[in-house]
Amino acid sequence: GPLGLGMIAAARMKSPRLLIALDMNDERLELAKATGADLGLNPNKVDVVDEVRKLTDGYGCDVYIEATGHPAAVEQGLHMIRKLGTFVEFSVMREPVTVDWTIIGDTKELNIHGSHLGPYCYPIAMEMLAKGLLPMDRIITHTMPLASFQQGIDLVGAGTQSVKVTLTP
Repeated sequence: GPLGLGMIAAARMKSPRLLIALDMNDERLELAKATGADLGLNPNKVDVVDEVRKLTDGYGCDVYIEATGHPAAVEQGLHMIRKLGTFVEFSVMREPVTVDWTIIGDTKELNIHGSHLGPYCYPIAMEMLAKGLLPMDRIITHTMPLASFQQGIDLVGAGTQSVKVTLTP
């Protein structure tokens, strides 16, 4: 979604060697490339853990940022990340997530960070917007009057035709 796209743009500012976006929607993967991803992988079409390992000589990714809110993405990340990698959990989960903690400690010795819209993210987001680093014309897919808020909620809930819906008073 919009926050994940913002994280891609912020990660691009750190000049990673390879920045990979994961999404089950190919149109969103194209949008992820427009915000800075080098490559987009669809977990419905390829084994993303296997693909990332192939791209990293079998090691896995250095950093995995989970921003989907889906428990399966947590487990996917734990299998995708390399030993001594960094796992960032950004999502709000609707249900408890259970994982094998031996992967985190014994097997991979991961650095785990929790994050969710802390005070330090806003200056970076405003700078990215001011510099035009985000294709807002493609991220804001719908603008509608406040009176149509339910239609906006329905669009977002469906998750198929919108990225960001804005309401105007």
